[in-house]
Amino acid sequence: MSALFNFQSLLSVILLLICTCAYLRSLFPSIIDRNKTGLLGTFWKLARIGERKSPWVGAACLLMAFTVLFWS
Repeated sequence: MSALFNFQSLLSVILLLICTCAYLRSLFPSIIDRNKTGLLGTFWKLARIGERKSPWVGAACLLMAFTVLFWS
């Protein structure tokens, strides 16, 4: 089933995007920071969410990992 139709898969994809964008911004800040508008601006926004809400994103990743491993 596609991740668009399964809510748990959609949440997993969004969390992975947030974590990946925040990690890539820490390694290569100029690549993410140069595109703040448009379609590529979405990655900048996801990186900002990952940086500012870091404890909450980490807790959500742990919770999602637990549900994927032990509940599904």
